[in-house]
Amino acid sequence: MRQMREDLTALIRMTVEPMGYELLGVEYLQPGGSTLLRIYIDGENGITPDDCAAVSHQVSGVLDVEDPIPGQYTLEVSSPGLDRPLFTSAHYQRFTGRRAKVRLREKLGGRRRFEGVLQGIQEGYLLLQGEEALFRLPLDQIESARLVPEL
Repeated sequence: MRQMREDLTALIRMTVEPMGYELLGVEYLQPGGSTLLRIYIDGENGITPDDCAAVSHQVSGVLDVEDPIPGQYTLEVSSPGLDRPLFTSAHYQRFTGRRAKVRLREKLGGRRRFEGVLQGIQEGYLLLQGEEALFRLPLDQIESARLVPEL
């Protein structure tokens, strides 16, 4: 499954980036038996609904030809929004100093959910300053991470 996701992300990246957009990440979800492919893009001047529609059209065509996803699926193309998802080490570094919520695949110290200020990456760990402690979260165990919107 992991290899399929990496191949799928590479295929989508080869479609999106020549269009002038940054591919932030891809979510491949299977809630309740259905399949959802959600693509997050960003651009120099932000993202409009027209940008999402253009990327959706292009990606849809490529996925129809390459057929990397078995069965039916729903394709969504989205801007990162205020609660921007973080997918890579570079994202964690880029937003150092910002508050984020992180969910792990497995419990660490009896919990899976953490919130705090991003402190960067160190030796395969995300450093997150919480209210009560500095957390060292293994990068390979991060299921999802999002910025907390600043008001």
